[in-house]
Amino acid sequence: MWQAYHSVSSVSEALELLNEHGAAARIVAGGTDLIIEMERGARPQLKILVDITRVPGLDSISLEADAIVLGPLVTHNHAVGSDLIRRRALPLAQASWEVGAPQIRNRATIAGNLITASPANDTITPLVALGAEVTLQSVDGERTLALEDFYSGFRQTVLRPNEMLRAIRIPPLTEWQRGIFLKLGLRRAQAISVVDVTAVIGRDEAGLVTDARVALGSVAATIVRVPAAENCLIGKALDGEAMAECARLASAAVAPIDDVRGSAEYRSEMVAILVRRALRQLAAESQDLGLPGAPPMLWGENKALVREGLPCATIHLPDSPIESRVNGRDVRIATGQRKSLLHWLRDEVGLPGTKEGCAEGECGACTVFLDDVAVMACMVYAPRAHGADIVTVEGLRTGDALHPIQQAFIDEAAVQCGYCTPGFLMAGAKLLEEIPEPDTEQINYSISGNLCRCTGYYKIVEAFRQASRAQAQAQAT
Repeated sequence: MWQAYHSVSSVSEALELLNEHGAAARIVAGGTDLIIEMERGARPQLKILVDITRVPGLDSISLEADAIVLGPLVTHNHAVGSDLIRRRALPLAQASWEVGAPQIRNRATIAGNLITASPANDTITPLVALGAEVTLQSVDGERTLALEDFYSGFRQTVLRPNEMLRAIRIPPLTEWQRGIFLKLGLRRAQAISVVDVTAVIGRDEAGLVTDARVALGSVAATIVRVPAAENCLIGKALDGEAMAECARLASAAVAPIDDVRGSAEYRSEMVAILVRRALRQLAAESQDLGLPGAPPMLWGENKALVREGLPCATIHLPDSPIESRVNGRDVRIATGQRKSLLHWLRDEVGLPGTKEGCAEGECGACTVFLDDVAVMACMVYAPRAHGADIVTVEGLRTGDALHPIQQAFIDEAAVQCGYCTPGFLMAGAKLLEEIPEPDTEQINYSISGNLCRCTGYYKIVEAFRQASRAQAQAQAT
């Protein structure tokens, strides 16, 4: 378990800590993978956590000269919500949308997804196909390398112990290029890739392919390109014959892994199918299908951006008090520093409404608002609460009046066993704040990270509709 949790106010402070502690230190940006790994004892060497989540400017997405530049705090929801990425790097937006659920996308970063280095991590595939580069920074300076060269093996990178991933640079798609990301998962949301594919194609005025890049995920130890499949398209029209040959070559070029999600034979077949499907959609200019135009983010007024940084760095040791504002009340608690935010709220603050259903971000029962952003409390370290504003399900009501979503759950009999209800209420409250009159698709998207084991979603969705109507009536009077 960690010995010291540093919340830094600048990149230089983070780099100094990494340089001082080396392999015993780790950056916390989203931390959604790291906290689970540490809970399972998978990283016993980590003693120093360096939280950069309140350093201003690290969550920016900008177009600089010939590249789209992403900072290390850019989350998956930031990518989904970026008009620049949707227009000039569409496959990354599509892949980001496929990651987890709103509460996870609000916390998990693109940089963290790259560093975790799983071949099933969705955003690596489009970034490889787009030709992305990563900039790594230490106290000794910076170095930039192609993302493909960042990986040295299964879940292994060339990141040095004293380095942090400072920026991701993406060559934007030109007016002659189109790209698409497709994923095969075992369910519609919260699914790890069985296979995923990114295709980027450039064509001239005559419709002939001038350049092609095809990247495959979850079929090898790392994300792979398939040059033979790419080269077979050059100089040809994107017709059925060319698509079929490209798909065949892509399938033949890999020896997929064999695991519980899919056999090697199944993966090989699905590589061919997804590649052909991707090319077909690119040829038809229908590559943006499946990415909602106005998806619910559940990220608050500031859109999960760091507006104000910490006035100075803080360090939490196992006996350092956590000072926070919870449901409008200031608290100062000297215990529970090594817990997750979920257990700190339940055990130390005495608010048991937030539930533990899975402890790994799969069920949404622990949803809370952290600085106005919906997150999974089981995937946040307790010291992140220091200086933060937190709202739990107990804080939804105003005085004696229930929140419209709470009242609607009562009126529509949407509460069954009740265990999942707090998470649904929190997701619903943030949805109605963001989209006062959501349609059914938006309601479904907003609760894609919330699991009801009683399978009573019809009443839950109807309660969301009722709450929307009640809120509109209240505002009209």
